[in-house]
Amino acid sequence: MTTVTNEIEVASSFSAATVFKVFKDFEIIAPKVNPAVFKSVETLEGDGGVGTIKLFTFGDAVPFTSAKYKVDAFDESSFSYSYTFFEGDNLMGILDSITQHVKVIPSGEGSIFKQTVIYNCKGDEKPSEEILKAEKELYETTYKAIEAYAAEHPESY
Repeated sequence: MTTVTNEIEVASSFSAATVFKVFKDFEIIAPKVNPAVFKSVETLEGDGGVGTIKLFTFGDAVPFTSAKYKVDAFDESSFSYSYTFFEGDNLMGILDSITQHVKVIPSGEGSIFKQTVIYNCKGDEKPSEEILKAEKELYETTYKAIEAYAAEHPESY
C-alpha cells in the first residue's frame, strides 16, 4: 500500500488549551465559518470520543459530497486527536482511507496547530499534487476562520 502525507502547520496567538477547546466544537463552527466547504457535520454514533462516527456533508466549493470518519484517538491532556475517513467520495476511488493526526503544541504565549494527513492508497495511484495543494489550503483557511470565530466569541472560548 502506498501512502502520501500532507503536513499543515499554523501558528496561533491562542493557547493550546483554547485552540483544542475550539476544535472540539468543529462540527458546530465549521459550517458557520466555511459553509462553501462544510454544509454539515453530524454525529451518527457515539459521544465524540474514541469510536464516534461522524458524517461530513460538503458544500459546493469542493468536488466531494460526503464522507464518514471514525475518531481513533482523543487525548485532551496532550491536545491531540486522530480520526480516519473510511467511506465517501472524498476517497476519490483510489484511497482505502485518509487518516488525520491533529496536535496543538504550546509555543511561547500561543500555540502551533499541526495536522498530518495520511492518504492510504489502494494501489499505486495517488492524489495529484494539485489536489494535495488545494486540500492543504482548505485546511489552513478553515483553521484561520475557526480561530477568527473564537476571537469573536471570547465568552465561549
